[in-house]
Amino acid sequence: MKKHFQMFAAYNRWANERLYGAARALPDAEYRRPRGAFFGSLHGTLNHLLVTDRIWMRRFTGSGPMQTRLDEILFDGLDGLEGARKAEDERIFRYIDGLGDADLAGTFTYRTVTNPRDITQPLAPALAHLFNHQTHHRGQAHGLVTAIAGNDAMPSLDLIAFQRISGMGMS
Repeated sequence: MKKHFQMFAAYNRWANERLYGAARALPDAEYRRPRGAFFGSLHGTLNHLLVTDRIWMRRFTGSGPMQTRLDEILFDGLDGLEGARKAEDERIFRYIDGLGDADLAGTFTYRTVTNPRDITQPLAPALAHLFNHQTHHRGQAHGLVTAIAGNDAMPSLDLIAFQRISGMGMS
């Protein structure tokens, strides 16, 4: 199971690099324009992804920034946001790499953000949620980039493309 999550941590980093590369090529006004996505603009969506990854990593590790709103804009500029994204992706990768079988089979307890209450649940399904949530909102971001600049502006984020390039998950 650990190899499965290591693949997703590596995929997450790869997909984010591709997404941020496409975002950097957009005019700033288009990058920030509200477009009806859950978090408004591409900028809002990318901030949300960082916010929620920080929330989950704090739940998993007990350390890191304390985010209290899902729509928080952590960084107004794309450069700062991208730097923080890279750092968080590395943090996720290191965390997954340090987990053992007992950790993955264990439970953890955390407090929810939107409807504060304590939840205890198995770690492995929560990790699956972390990576699934990233994919969900990256898909929205992919759609925003292609709506702004066309299909050629956004490379594929398909997991199978990552697997073929990296060799992870192919054996």
